[in-house]
Amino acid sequence: MEGNERPPKPLPLLPQMEISDELRSFEATGVYRLNVTGTSTGAAFLDPVRLLNGSYQRFRIIPSAYYSRSFEPPRQVGDPETEPPEKRRKRKRNQKPKPRGLNAMERIAEARHQEARPLLLSAHESLIKDKYLREHISKMIEGKEHKLDVGSGFENNFVELGTSWRAPFYEITICFRKPHVLGNGEGSFNAQKTSFLIISVEAIDEAEGDFQNRHYILPRGSCFLMSDFKRVRDLIPGSSNQGYNLIVVDPPLENGCVRQKEALCCRYPTLPNKYLLYLPVQELAHPAGALLVLWITNREKLRMFVEKELLPSWGVKDPTVFYWLKVKHDGSLIGDLDLFHHRPYECLLIGYINVNTDAKQGSNFKLLEGTQVIMSVPGAHSRKPPLEKLLSEYIPGPKPPRCIELFARELFPGWTSWGNEPLHFQDSMYFSEK
Repeated sequence: MEGNERPPKPLPLLPQMEISDELRSFEATGVYRLNVTGTSTGAAFLDPVRLLNGSYQRFRIIPSAYYSRSFEPPRQVGDPETEPPEKRRKRKRNQKPKPRGLNAMERIAEARHQEARPLLLSAHESLIKDKYLREHISKMIEGKEHKLDVGSGFENNFVELGTSWRAPFYEITICFRKPHVLGNGEGSFNAQKTSFLIISVEAIDEAEGDFQNRHYILPRGSCFLMSDFKRVRDLIPGSSNQGYNLIVVDPPLENGCVRQKEALCCRYPTLPNKYLLYLPVQELAHPAGALLVLWITNREKLRMFVEKELLPSWGVKDPTVFYWLKVKHDGSLIGDLDLFHHRPYECLLIGYINVNTDAKQGSNFKLLEGTQVIMSVPGAHSRKPPLEKLLSEYIPGPKPPRCIELFARELFPGWTSWGNEPLHFQDSMYFSEK
């Protein structure tokens, strides 16, 4: 020891190891389990970019492209902030609040919200108290990488293309990388044109596709069918043993927010609720059991339709409610929790098909136990966080599970994806090469 230098004080080892283990697990999985005090609710924070990047070898999703959504309320002509001060003062003097009573459906929806509110607040409080997690969230978008055309409207409008009379004749060029014959080197590339039938990516890593002057990144082992309802039954497996163990349904359900966006940009058409009754969900489910996940809006009319008609028609009983609570990069909620028509959360109804939940559960999966709150920073409008890793222990049937998403807007390795636009978020503008 030179001079009067003092030895550094030893750091407390146990807390440091605990923190390190939690963050190390989060780095590896993209799932951070939180301890919620005073309630039986489970809570977890998801990093969608980390989860999705586990699907790729040669490419990575650019965080700033995924998190391109702005949470500032859009200002419109007529808003007080955009008007001259004189007119603004006059409007404030003349404006009087017009209280409006809730109708019967809205009262039921408000009662549901009040029931969920303590669970959501407890989960969010657990995130706010975890300073190490909040530090990570604030750094998730760090870096200058950004594709300039994200959200610019330059990407293909698959919904519009699908309505064209040319749709049956469209072709996509897919470039697969083949392993090297001698077992060394990076392998060779093979390009092929194909029509939009059921396309499987069978390669050693991700494939690349070209369609309508846009470039797409396709994860290995993914399979997709781009079509409307006319061809949805093409998804039904030839053998029941090839059925799916995890079925995620994210339909473009009717609600005011979506109708407004549709009117503004004609990009996001909605679907009448009754159409969902025609989805062959039971025929897609594996006979050894399937976990069904249905994303729904907070409209009470829709909730009642789903609980009373839709889920019983699919053979789902007593679904469990999960909540997706949306937060900003500082950990705060994206909006007022009690704002009636713009709740900062969405609901998932999760239940089993071909599983007797009253019998003793099988050894290869856990039965769902109680409500859970999922928190993440949302990406683009209607883009949901990936759920397979979070739900893996609850999926029945053989391992690894066979998974399918209906009304998909992106691809996952090993998954089958169906809808009008399963390539939407596979556009290369969201990716960079590793």
